[in-house]
Amino acid sequence: MIKTFFIFLPAILLAYLIITNINFSAGKQLLTDFISPQEKTKLVNIANTSSGSFQDIIYHNRQSAFPYHEPYGSGIGIYPGRVVWAHDPASVRWDGNGYWWNTEHFDKNAILQMVEKSITSLTGTNNASAGWNMLFTKHNEMQGILTGYTPGQKIAIKVNLNGTSEYSEDSSGNTQISYANPVLLKAVLISLADSAGVHPEDISVYDVSRIFPKYMIAMCTEGKLNGIHFIGRDNAAADKNTPLIWSQKFDGSDVVSYLPTVVTEASYIINLANLKGHSWGISLCAKNNFGSFMNDNYVRPPVGANLHPFMTDKKMDAYTPLVDLMANSQLGGKTILYMLDALITAPSEEAAVTSENSKWQQSPFNGNYASSIFVSQDPVAVDSVGADFLMNEPAILSENGAIRHHPEIESYLHEAGQVADAPSGTVYYDGMGHAVKNLGTHEHWADENDKNYSRNRGGNNGIELIYIDMAK
Repeated sequence: MIKTFFIFLPAILLAYLIITNINFSAGKQLLTDFISPQEKTKLVNIANTSSGSFQDIIYHNRQSAFPYHEPYGSGIGIYPGRVVWAHDPASVRWDGNGYWWNTEHFDKNAILQMVEKSITSLTGTNNASAGWNMLFTKHNEMQGILTGYTPGQKIAIKVNLNGTSEYSEDSSGNTQISYANPVLLKAVLISLADSAGVHPEDISVYDVSRIFPKYMIAMCTEGKLNGIHFIGRDNAAADKNTPLIWSQKFDGSDVVSYLPTVVTEASYIINLANLKGHSWGISLCAKNNFGSFMNDNYVRPPVGANLHPFMTDKKMDAYTPLVDLMANSQLGGKTILYMLDALITAPSEEAAVTSENSKWQQSPFNGNYASSIFVSQDPVAVDSVGADFLMNEPAILSENGAIRHHPEIESYLHEAGQVADAPSGTVYYDGMGHAVKNLGTHEHWADENDKNYSRNRGGNNGIELIYIDMAK
């Protein structure tokens, strides 16, 4: 009798809160005291409401949150460790009908303003033209070159097309699965052409593991954008002089993978990733480079190289090829900008995107689309911020078991943040035989409401998250 009572006690407490509508702060503490992580997960499936209030109760103080630690590594960028977050609820106006990616579901002018305002904030400049020039110039200074972009230099933009043409040659893009947002991509291309003065013929957009939708190519090569190249698996060429070299042997490392010529011939790379969950963990800028190499597995090169298990090994302090990709001189070494598309987010790469599963509960979204983009020069910092948002979002946790209660999905960020003395003991190389000393800074926010990091609190290291409320 007593045992039965305690089994049903969490449900009784939850029902009491619903009926009486008592103070939610007290309710949170009651449920935290009585409900185990497993029971919390079950209750999410039972008591998920449109308001998100009960999700907030259930996940408050959850034990799966990332453990706190001091910042690892040194920040990278004009303002080291800076990540800029632009948020505009007006940028997305999807009512849940039709394909999520339909261009009429987005305000193209609002998204262009988000891109350009993010670039100026990241670089501390007064306009996007000066901001882009600063990004190119500072990158070249690291190579001993004293100029910015010059016509003829190639720029490669890596997008994530994971949701399209995975097992077929379909080029329609007609799927509810998540992939690169066409309106955001076009905004980046317009900003490069208009504000940065980049010649369209110098730009290539690529994902050599997928096929680009024809509608996306058409809309992103019209008018002033005529001449931009799109490189998918159907027209990519492997550079046989540039094989990927892993820093450690693993099951799959004997498969020879090559970087494509679109990468090796580029002077600059922009890593435009999706912020979303994944059935193997999290999909951010590091994982985006799973579409940056080719091997005998024409349809799924990362599977051919057996990389997915490293996204969630259920353990910390382990070698990961993700850090090798971040450190590679042809990939991370050429990247001037890291971007996370969080306009409409997906709980995983296999989930059909709906208005229900893509509306976020945490502040400041409060039941609306994330309607955000994130930019940084620091690959470790931007993925650390992205990981915090995913791990603290009920809409993600309720549908993605690979993230829920698995903080070890951040293992690659610990390796990257401490790359000079990696927890696994691995010496990571840049693909050219040079040991890597720093890739960026890794930490977690102190509070999911304030979303502040060390530099926001006056520290001299770690991450600085700059929030831009575009609605103001």
